[in-house]
Amino acid sequence: MIPVTRFNGSTFILNADLIETLEATPDTVITLVTGKKYVVRESVEEIIERILDFRKKAGGGKILISRIDKETEE
Repeated sequence: MIPVTRFNGSTFILNADLIETLEATPDTVITLVTGKKYVVRESVEEIIERILDFRKKAGGGKILISRIDKETEE
C-alpha cells in the first residue's frame, strides 16, 4: 500500500499490487489491473520509489520494473 495525492490535494492509499502501468503524460496516470485510472501529483519516479520501499518493508523480495523510453518506441 502506498500513499498518493490527487490534484485537489486529497491523499489516499493505493494497493501497489494492483498497478498495471504508470505513465507520465505529462501528469502521472496510474492504471490498475481493473482498468481504473488515477491522475496523481507524484512523478512516475516517486511512485516507483514508494512501491520499492513498500516491497522492502513488506519483505516482498525482488520485483521487476520495466521502463520503456519514448525514444525506443519510435
